[in-house]
Amino acid sequence: MRPTSAELNAAYALCRSDWLADTAFADITSHVCVPPTHAARLVIRAGAAGTVAGIGFVPALLAAFEARDCEVTEHVHDGDRLCADTVVLELVGNARLLLSLERTLLNLLGRLSGIATLTAAYVERVAGTGARIYDTRKTAPGWRLLDKYAVRAGGGCNHRFGLSDAVLIKDNHRVIWQQTDGRPLRELVRHARAKIPADVVLEIEVDTLEELTDALVGRPDIVLLDNMPVDQLRKAVQLRDQLAPDVELEASGGITLENVRAVAETGVGRISIGALTHSAPWLDLTAELIPVG
Repeated sequence: MRPTSAELNAAYALCRSDWLADTAFADITSHVCVPPTHAARLVIRAGAAGTVAGIGFVPALLAAFEARDCEVTEHVHDGDRLCADTVVLELVGNARLLLSLERTLLNLLGRLSGIATLTAAYVERVAGTGARIYDTRKTAPGWRLLDKYAVRAGGGCNHRFGLSDAVLIKDNHRVIWQQTDGRPLRELVRHARAKIPADVVLEIEVDTLEELTDALVGRPDIVLLDNMPVDQLRKAVQLRDQLAPDVELEASGGITLENVRAVAETGVGRISIGALTHSAPWLDLTAELIPVG
């Protein structure tokens, strides 16, 4: 898979900010230790098994570091499963430059590959159930496009990128609705539907089966079932099948690798997990610099 132009631009901006920080007063360590014309090969290896993501952003990183003469060999592609010690990437160029961009490169690949690896683990756990794994907006500030790209590399799906992408009526919206209007959830759904274009997705969050029943009458596109235990999720699916079989159900809250299979087997079609982007451990990657010539 390859990143979109928007994702590439986001990567360039992030890498450029690190480039400015690392070169504002120059990389003084490399300047005092490495001759200015010395060439080297930088070899990136996986220190552990996982799923790689971020290879598609390497050209943006090199552009930000003004490393246009650097030769790059990609040994894997985003979404590939890696064994420990797999060579991921090789770069040949000016040694000072490679040393300056090394940490930014490892940060980019390590974080995104960690997200892809955790996502792939969840996707594998629900295989065969029909449920799909989704991310959330719980991303690192400034990294959202990249974090969500990594979820796709791991086989997951993207929830909305921003607040303008879809209507998602959450509990705080409902509190204000009840205070200012007081009509049931079905009317809130109908009210929202009348205010948006037909192709905009409308989702509403509920906490109980009673709220679900009310919301389903309004015919949203998706109902988010917040923190419901497995037995309630099963009943929610039965209610949906009886009242509005065309409405998708999304489970969220308290989802772990240990319970995600049981959640998927209830019949919900979507499972959203904030931990994919806010708690994924980075994939261990190592960088070895080898002199050339």
